[in-house]
Amino acid sequence: MMKILTIIVSYNFEKWIERCLGSLNASSHPTDIIVIDNCSNDRTVEIIKTQYTHVRLIENHANLGFGKANNIGMQLALQEGYDAVFLLNQDAWIGSDTLATLAEQSVKHPEFGILSPVHLNGSGEELDKGFASYAQLASINNLPHGHEPISCLFINAAFWFIPVSTLQRTGGFSPLFYHYGEDKDYVNRLHFHQYKIGYIPTVYGCHDREFRKVSFEGFLRAERVYLLSEYANINYRFTQAFAYGILAGIKKLTIAFLKGNIKYAKGYASTVFSLLKQSKAVIQVRKQTKQIHASYL
Repeated sequence: MMKILTIIVSYNFEKWIERCLGSLNASSHPTDIIVIDNCSNDRTVEIIKTQYTHVRLIENHANLGFGKANNIGMQLALQEGYDAVFLLNQDAWIGSDTLATLAEQSVKHPEFGILSPVHLNGSGEELDKGFASYAQLASINNLPHGHEPISCLFINAAFWFIPVSTLQRTGGFSPLFYHYGEDKDYVNRLHFHQYKIGYIPTVYGCHDREFRKVSFEGFLRAERVYLLSEYANINYRFTQAFAYGILAGIKKLTIAFLKGNIKYAKGYASTVFSLLKQSKAVIQVRKQTKQIHASYL
């Protein structure tokens, strides 16, 4: 039986602990669980230590972000002889057969470097909006039939089943990304290393997140993360990456300025400047992530 390590990065996890860890305990395929806590200020650590003693807990003394904290778990999986890792968001939970099916299909389809279940919303009644967009599905009624993986260009990292062979070839999350954008960058690298990403239409996970109106700051953060992921995209030559990352930002700055939208122009100017400052690190990461190596693990 495949040996799986489920990795959960937590920050104020208390609200979802019972549903998240309970779903793993009820899984038809057993999994070891590690929670890597990014310095929660609620009762997360206390609850895990007293009520979930079978869960391994690592307490970080600062918030390391999503990628760096997950890398700790993935590194342990490589060191301790696991066959696969399952990255599970703290605000998410899975069906009882989800892990078993992902493991089975991963063995049958080694061309998939990452497999995911269908992402439902927190109520479990509809598709998660982000997943519906990535999978190009209008509703839950449009899901394909059968256990075979359905290929997508991208699926966010709320439920990622990753064989260790993928980690050994592609590595862990890039240090360029602190929180947000790590998964987009990782999927870009996955494609470079000739893997696919996909979902299994017969199993599910519920992701209890709200889609709120995006603030100006949130919009700029999303734009910055997107442009950085383009700049770091190793599927492009560096000149292409510079154009899609830096020059695209300058174009958006110029359009905002010409339209008299000074607030957005200033925001894009700050974004472009910060990306240019990261150029040395971007070049280094691009070189490293092209190698077949467990980078950052």
